Amino acid sequence: MATAGKVIKCKAAVAWEAGKPLSIEEVEVAPPQAMEVRVKILYTALCHTDVYFWEAKGQTPVFPRILGHEAGGIVESVGEGVTELAPGDHVLPVFTGECKDCAHCKSEESNMCDLLRINVDRGVMIGDGQSRFTINGKPIFHFVGTSTFSEYTVIHVGCLAKINPEAPLDKVCILSCGISTGLGATLNVAKPKKGQTVAIFGLGAVGLAAMEGARLSGASRIIGVDLNPAKFEQAKKFGCTDFVNPKDHSKPVQEVLIEMTNGGVDRAVECTGNINAMISCFECVHDGWGVAVLVGVPTKEDVFKTHPMNFLNEKTLKGTFFGNYKPRTDLPNVVEMYMRKDLELEKFITHRVPFSQINTAFDLMLKGESLRCIMSMEE
Repeated sequence: MATAGKVIKCKAAVAWEAGKPLSIEEVEVAPPQAMEVRVKILYTALCHTDVYFWEAKGQTPVFPRILGHEAGGIVESVGEGVTELAPGDHVLPVFTGECKDCAHCKSEESNMCDLLRINVDRGVMIGDGQSRFTINGKPIFHFVGTSTFSEYTVIHVGCLAKINPEAPLDKVCILSCGISTGLGATLNVAKPKKGQTVAIFGLGAVGLAAMEGARLSGASRIIGVDLNPAKFEQAKKFGCTDFVNPKDHSKPVQEVLIEMTNGGVDRAVECTGNINAMISCFECVHDGWGVAVLVGVPTKEDVFKTHPMNFLNEKTLKGTFFGNYKPRTDLPNVVEMYMRKDLELEKFITHRVPFSQINTAFDLMLKGESLRCIMSMEE
């Protein structure tokens, strides 16, 4: 392309300080260096993780910063050493990567790449420790290696999944993070058998994606657990057959679920990050074969406490990162699930706004009104 090797000026939404509205600015985006790719972002979505680090309440504040990590785009140019991607390829950026060389990448059991695993505090490229974004010569920090709230961004090649060019980017862009995380937690880690009972703790976008996985697995009963009763109606679209609100009961919710299911659910997936929900998720599964999977991220102070007999009674507890999907190897196959109409994505997309109205997307999520809001760069 004519822009290859040159600095590109474009619009980006910059977070100048914690909790303050994002500002649409003209930024300079440098050309990609070795093993990097410059991507033209066409659609980007808002994930709760963006909001969490924009608020910067529980972590190191890194500002000014370009947030965003769920998106779909087209390769504009590639840096030295990049052979798997070429200009024009359709890609999904991913907050974690797959170098294909480390022990994790070579293992069939792990997707936690040594080189490209998520680093929320790093605001620069791993190759040279520099930012590819500037405003009037002043560096603007990156976010989890993606920074998709920009018309152009620079990403390590290992954090880009090449996908079917026929797939609609305005829909499959949401597979970059939360939807794949929940879906994979069920399909790849919990692995319910057809006819089994599954409980999902937390009915946000990730939890509903986990529920979608239970539906695809042929679960006979899918129990949604959430403190907000209004979420049950929406959850029915994802296969939810029963709803339990822990606040409606005087006993621990795990005891309620065990009574409902004659001994416990076969599989349970926790998508809240709340330590009590995590404990309930594990303790509610059936002895002998029950499997519980933790997806949510707890606080640093949290401690998981349960009686060791739960393990001796052959209940299994697992954790997962990005649904155990290897980004470059597995995400193209998840996109094909959508293309075959096995996976429904439209029901996750509750709002659409132009990129210039990105603060509206933040407001919708803060109010709890949005699962996924898609922003189009081409207004």
